[in-house]
Amino acid sequence: PQIVVSVYGPDFFGNDVVRGYGALHIPFTPGRHTRTIAMFVPESTSQLQKFTSWFTGRRPEFTDPKVVAQGEGREVTRVRSQGFMTISFNVM
Repeated sequence: PQIVVSVYGPDFFGNDVVRGYGALHIPFTPGRHTRTIAMFVPESTSQLQKFTSWFTGRRPEFTDPKVVAQGEGREVTRVRSQGFMTISFNVM
């Protein structure tokens, strides 16, 4: 089992844009766990696409959250590190 996180927030123009994606495998051992998730965002592949996304306010984002959890197809996706998120949860 995995936890997939999608974080959204407002940009300069007030539009909701993706701030980061991350995935974490849930441990099987019971108890309280604290884990850190590395967050990332998709990047445009060309300078023209970067300018267009900045001008229109529409940044690249994944349409299916399964892309974050699966390794399939991720090697051709250009991403940029966007920080970390700490999560605490209990496993029963």
